[in-house]
Amino acid sequence: MSNTWIKICGITRAEDALAAAELGADAIGLNFYSQSPRSITLQEAAAIVKDLPQKIEVVALFVNPDAEFVYQLVKSNLIDLLQFHGDESPEFCEQFSTPYMKAIAVKDSRKLNDDLAQYNSAKYILLDSYDPDLHGGTGKTFDWEKTRQLAGSQQARLVLAGGLHADNVQTAIRAVRPFGVDVSSGVEASKGIKDLSKMKSFIRGVRTSG
Repeated sequence: MSNTWIKICGITRAEDALAAAELGADAIGLNFYSQSPRSITLQEAAAIVKDLPQKIEVVALFVNPDAEFVYQLVKSNLIDLLQFHGDESPEFCEQFSTPYMKAIAVKDSRKLNDDLAQYNSAKYILLDSYDPDLHGGTGKTFDWEKTRQLAGSQQARLVLAGGLHADNVQTAIRAVRPFGVDVSSGVEASKGIKDLSKMKSFIRGVRTSG
């Protein structure tokens, strides 16, 4: 049974967060990027996580945020991990004294290695599909072969995202051997509304991957 870390991102309802936890997810993602259809407020976040078991990590997603808002969220004690999807510098990400995950859009192998070295303070590196107009949530996969040259020491902090769903997640895990996987649109009925059967199938697929 695979112990790959599983994050269900773009949660907008408390019932979806609880379902993800009950089905065996390790983390949920809350989106604070105002231009996203899955964006929520601080007040909505508090209601979503209120009854979650403590074992579930709560991840806050940002795209080029105002530092004061990030500080406000950190002080709320609602979240465990910060996730940056924009052009944030390592210094920006580090200032909050909170573990963080940096999303990197995979274009070519050489740049990927440079980015990994630049963000060596990140707890996790999220590998996502490149889109010139979108910061994540593309629903598209990238060429997983581009990650094969990564040093073994990096595999322990790689989280794979981008177009994952129940039918391809096992192939993705076998190709990349990441620490974790991150899914949003692949387990949705509509944007921000999760589909229970899709979440169940996705998590089962991860847990039974070889």
